[in-house]
Amino acid sequence: MCRNITVLRGLEPPATTAEIRAAAVQYVRKVGGIQSVSPRTAEAFEEAVSQVAAATQTLLQHLPPRQAAPATVPPLRRRQHG
Repeated sequence: MCRNITVLRGLEPPATTAEIRAAAVQYVRKVGGIQSVSPRTAEAFEEAVSQVAAATQTLLQHLPPRQAAPATVPPLRRRQHG
């Protein structure tokens, strides 16, 4: 798994849309080998991010609760906690 993608299942409060989208962006960048989005890649990149984010949201909604919280805090939450 990409080192930049953190576990979103079991967060309290639950993962936000922004956190899910950030994970999708990291995944699509890694799989697509895209460091920065250009006009040539923007449409395909955004479509892929939307699809991965939607699939992630569905996955998180259907998985049973975790028994323990994730070991790491997602990057968007790290900024809030100093």
